[in-house]
Amino acid sequence: MILNVEGLQTYIGEFHILQGVSLQVPAGKVTVLLGRNGAGKTTTLRTIMGFLKPRQGKIEFEGQGITGLPAHLVARKGLGYVPEDQAIFSGLTVEENLKIAMRSKNGEGLLEKVVSIFPDLKAAWRKKAGSLSGGQKQMLAMGRGLVTNSRLLLIDEPSKGLAPVVVEKLAEAIKQIKKETTVVLVEQNFNLARAVGDRYYILDDGRTVHSGTMADLAADTSLQQRYLGISLSPH
Repeated sequence: MILNVEGLQTYIGEFHILQGVSLQVPAGKVTVLLGRNGAGKTTTLRTIMGFLKPRQGKIEFEGQGITGLPAHLVARKGLGYVPEDQAIFSGLTVEENLKIAMRSKNGEGLLEKVVSIFPDLKAAWRKKAGSLSGGQKQMLAMGRGLVTNSRLLLIDEPSKGLAPVVVEKLAEAIKQIKKETTVVLVEQNFNLARAVGDRYYILDDGRTVHSGTMADLAADTSLQQRYLGISLSPH
């Protein structure tokens, strides 16, 4: 397992958000975190990435403990993060946004990789990020995650607010990304989750309550309705 998380207990102020989150992430796969709004999915990613410090629990990446490390040190270990708010620089061009995110001075190959996965970015190369469409901004945010050359990429709700045709492009992009980079994905769009996910974890009220393969979840309507309030048809 590239990532092992055990018994995370995370507070935000006085609020006890994570109350026992555990998960194991296999290398080379897409692991999807599912759950209703407020279940603790984003807080889990932010705790793994070092933006929040857990009061209890353990986080191991490639066998090394990273629990409680600040985000910049977690990033140096090989983890990347694409937040829900995208965190792009509106006043910079697409090219500048990508280059400022690179950790390596010899990153031309990484730039080529990004534009091969997201050809829409090549067409907008000299445009200011603030002028991009919602879909292009999300592609740029994911591209910024990729140019860090991380071995594990945490992606928070990339399809939020996007048109179905753009979501399809993101699905194809994530399939390409996982050929070289392990992905942990928080996603509310279940068509996207099922299309790209290999395994899933369901969070409920700050706890890990169920896990398995996406195929198992698609076939289990009672589980879908109980924890997610949706119904995924098997086909």
